[in-house]
Amino acid sequence: MVSRRNVLKSGAALGLFTLAGCAPKGTKASSAPTTPAKSIDVAKAGAVTLTMLDFWGGDSASWVASAVKGFQAKYPNVTIKRTSVDWGQLTQTANLRLKEKNPPDIITVNNGWQSLGTLSKAGLVLNLDGYSKSFGWDKFPSTILRQTQFTTDGAEMGSGSLFATPVASSSLIGLYYNKTVLDKAGVKPPTDLASFEDACTKAKAAGIIPIGYGSQDKGSSTAILLALQDLFGDQKKINDFVYSTGSVKADEIGMSEAAEHLKSYQDKNWLTPNHAGIQYADAIDAFLKGKSAFRFEYTGTLAFKGNQKQEYGYVQLPQATGGKVVGTGASTAVALGSKCAHPDVAAAFLDFLAGPQTAQYVVEAGLLPLLNDVKAPADNPEFGTEITGQRSLDKDNGYVPYFDWSTPSMLDTLGGQVQLLLAGRSTPADLVKAVQADYDKFQAAR
Repeated sequence: MVSRRNVLKSGAALGLFTLAGCAPKGTKASSAPTTPAKSIDVAKAGAVTLTMLDFWGGDSASWVASAVKGFQAKYPNVTIKRTSVDWGQLTQTANLRLKEKNPPDIITVNNGWQSLGTLSKAGLVLNLDGYSKSFGWDKFPSTILRQTQFTTDGAEMGSGSLFATPVASSSLIGLYYNKTVLDKAGVKPPTDLASFEDACTKAKAAGIIPIGYGSQDKGSSTAILLALQDLFGDQKKINDFVYSTGSVKADEIGMSEAAEHLKSYQDKNWLTPNHAGIQYADAIDAFLKGKSAFRFEYTGTLAFKGNQKQEYGYVQLPQATGGKVVGTGASTAVALGSKCAHPDVAAAFLDFLAGPQTAQYVVEAGLLPLLNDVKAPADNPEFGTEITGQRSLDKDNGYVPYFDWSTPSMLDTLGGQVQLLLAGRSTPADLVKAVQADYDKFQAAR
């Protein structure tokens, strides 16, 4: 998963959310699992050159560069030639790049049908099941690992074989707060939905905007809806809906409750006034300037500087019932091209990208690590709260995929429906019906 902060810098702001696409038809089935050597010894592999094509930019570029140098220092016989291009450019041309005469050995891909699903079914990326056993990739939370799994016939997402691996960096959706603003309202940082809504009530009474928001941009306006859905929806049912398993309906996944709560926040004037005319970047700027108490947002988006690292915090709220921590989260997926000449060595590099040394590089870049037990810088307590939030998801294996992966058009549907809902031109029931209609249309075309 790409940090939205880095996507914004690359000029493909809405690209982050366009992660799903139609399942390909009539393409070649993926190959069987690659058979690795019984004992993979990179140091004894001889001189190896690997080419890597990725879309990491901005803050991510530094940790990736460090990871490449770290792996090469560990294995001087390996040279990794890295090329980085724009996110949108790579995701739109990955299939063509992998069909070139000299395709990349390693490539970053997007989760969902449009990217990884298409590439795996076309046999353009390797089936990594054999390497998963060699390197013990079952160490990843199953809710993260299934984001890169497809059946070898390309019919199902979220089960079957592994066609990419996550890296030691992730992005979540959660709740940010401004401690100074909360102090003015006489409340403490919330620990659950009830204390959050109580804090909003008190902030409003104190003349403070409770929730910083801008809904002009469809894609970014949905973060609050998805975060609320995670508080009400059954984790398994959300997963089953997104991955098209079972017969789960849109009114069974917490979307109704999320829309109802969001509508109530609008009715109580808890959202930034005139948010329909506020662009995404302006909404972020206002929050960082202390114009509101809270903001639901993607991690890796808010570039805290100086005293802001002391002033802000983050929390992954537990579910309204039962107290389990469930949250939307993912990692960037990395795959091996089917023509990779040195797959054993390349797979070892994938393992390195998910390991503790790389996680430390990620933290040093100011981004959220995945899995590994790392410490936040002592001078950045805000970042420490993000790591705490992630660990709560790791502990409960509480990840759910980005909901818009469920269909190619779901993000647009959600964004449009949120705009209509908050404008008083739609209802929570209408929103849920629109989600179901979008889903049914996609299923019928598969």
